[in-house]
Amino acid sequence: MLNKEPKIAEVQFANAILLPEIVKMLNEGHTVTLRLKGFSMRPFLEDGRDKALLTKPTNPKVGDPVLAEVGPKHFVLHRIIDINGDEVTLRGDGNIGIEQCKLKDIQGAIIGFYRKNRETLDRTDGRKWLVYSWVWTRLFPIRRYLLAFYRRIWIPLFGPI
Repeated sequence: MLNKEPKIAEVQFANAILLPEIVKMLNEGHTVTLRLKGFSMRPFLEDGRDKALLTKPTNPKVGDPVLAEVGPKHFVLHRIIDINGDEVTLRGDGNIGIEQCKLKDIQGAIIGFYRKNRETLDRTDGRKWLVYSWVWTRLFPIRRYLLAFYRRIWIPLFGPI
């Protein structure tokens, strides 16, 4: 008798359709694993390769990566760089510019990331992520040059980190 494992199908939807449904699931108390789209969290998180494990946000703070709605049905997964009262400023690790939202617009907290198709979670409260975050956020003025080197030289020679 053959023991066949069920196949897992991946289906893609537009973010404006998928992410409001994910937010509903988070608000119901579920955790959700979401494959990442876009390049805003480069160099350590890659489009189509990595996944984020999300939960309902409880107490967002500076430095946390979050899922935020920055416009009607326009969601981003960025790091909080400032909270001033009800105003939240966000920046993707691979971005130079900022985006803003209200605290109520933080829709998901990131527990961790599954990188490079691994099955082990790199937790956002783990030593590896905390060290990476501490170093990378302090490199902001020169990140533009590091990211340019990464895109133009590193990736063509060695592939994504």
